Amino acid sequence: MPPAIEPARWLYATALRLLTPLYLLRLWRRGAREPLYRQALGERLGVYRGRSEPGRLWIHAVSLGETRAAGALIHALREREPGLRLLLTHATATGREAALPLLCDGDALTWLPYDTPGAVRRFLRHWQPCLGVLMETEVWPTLLREAERTGLPMVLANARLSGKSLRRGLRLAALMRPAAQRLTLALAQTEADAARLRTMGAPRVEVAGNLKYDIAIDPALIARGQAWAQRLGRPVLMLAVSREGEETALLAEWLKQPAPRPLLAIVPRHPQRFDDVAALVEAAGLTLARRSGWDDEPTPAALAADVWLGDSMREMPLYYGLASVALLGGSFEPLGGQNLIEAAACGCPVLAGPHTFNFAEATELALAAGAAERCATLAEAMARGLGLCADAPARAAMGRMALAFSSAHRGAAARMAQALLALP
Repeated sequence: MPPAIEPARWLYATALRLLTPLYLLRLWRRGAREPLYRQALGERLGVYRGRSEPGRLWIHAVSLGETRAAGALIHALREREPGLRLLLTHATATGREAALPLLCDGDALTWLPYDTPGAVRRFLRHWQPCLGVLMETEVWPTLLREAERTGLPMVLANARLSGKSLRRGLRLAALMRPAAQRLTLALAQTEADAARLRTMGAPRVEVAGNLKYDIAIDPALIARGQAWAQRLGRPVLMLAVSREGEETALLAEWLKQPAPRPLLAIVPRHPQRFDDVAALVEAAGLTLARRSGWDDEPTPAALAADVWLGDSMREMPLYYGLASVALLGGSFEPLGGQNLIEAAACGCPVLAGPHTFNFAEATELALAAGAAERCATLAEAMARGLGLCADAPARAAMGRMALAFSSAHRGAAARMAQALLALP
């Protein structure tokens, strides 16, 4: 065993090396549905073509949600330092695609390499960033060790750590505590996140707020969704950012409801599940219209359908503009819930289930502000959602409170940009 390496990290790195062929096979198989996963596979191992200019500020955002939050931070950074050159890395196809509009001249885009020592060393040697910023939960033991070895400051921005994640991290403390200790700075979303990060070993933690309140919402998309709702002439109950298992339960409850029913809209969290969800709707005997089936305006067949499937990317403001009420995906199964901040920024009333530990403080604040309500079960949420669909004044009041809640919590992007640029 190499003398300069912690035993736990040595075991971790050895396991990842052995699993590398399976990792690449998984990427290749996933690429059958999402071809971007098959592109530039060498980058996953830290292999790059050509030469790179050193000195970029590096931001890693694993997937779509983190990339959108990073966009708010990038905008604030460029306001303060217009000539800033960035390196953006991602682990998912949706994250990489969402990053393309964020790039300016002199920026670069690549996959984050697998967390093995060789891949990470090649990545750092090739790109030579001046500062590394990991978004939200991306604490990688080998990456942080190699960054420390090369003198690269590393920041965890928009940092969050749930109680469940802390307990898991403490069980792996021999591996995760040294990783947390190597962070130069953690910019936490909440005081609770900050306390848990300190418990995990992060040496310097500041509370800066949640970047997702600062994400720019395209008003044209909201307006288009609202226009479609007008054309429909009936309310829309939406399951937003749904996870596996929730659609089946939702459809079972939906079929118990007497006609006439509102339009049911389902927007799955993961694009690779679009076809599976479509099959579930059709198997339930309901007529289905897929968003991908029309361009600017829904077809007559879509307007008459029982269910709309939101099988498009980067259009959530459109769906929140369309919806009369949104049921919060990931919160009706023990999955921790999705983030309701974007729904609030669009003025859409939200009904959350019992499982919101991934975004506990944002959910509690929204509940306290009247922007959302909590329901103990999906059946209860269905009944409440149908009640709100029939009560336009109550929906409008919740929508106003949602917009006020969203506006009151902005400012994290400016605080984080200032903290990053102040680092030596």
